[in-house]
Amino acid sequence: MNIFAFSLYVAIWGLSLSSILIAIRFIKGPTLPDRILALDLMSANLIGIIITYATINQNTILMDVAIILSLIAFLGTMSFAYYLIHKI
Repeated sequence: MNIFAFSLYVAIWGLSLSSILIAIRFIKGPTLPDRILALDLMSANLIGIIITYATINQNTILMDVAIILSLIAFLGTMSFAYYLIHKI
């Protein structure tokens, strides 16, 4: 195992730990915008985990999945923002 592969495994562990902390923020978030931001950050972490895993396994199909997931997450965040603006 070279240093690059080791750093990718460390990155997956770091992203997994941050996902746990983001899930706690999502549960305990005092306001709706905090929860929406946590959900957006969780999707960004999931995209990072998918891309890191795809790099380790040299699987290019997962890169397409990550791109589609990022588009869906962006549209979801924009729809939540639109809802918050018109709710006020």
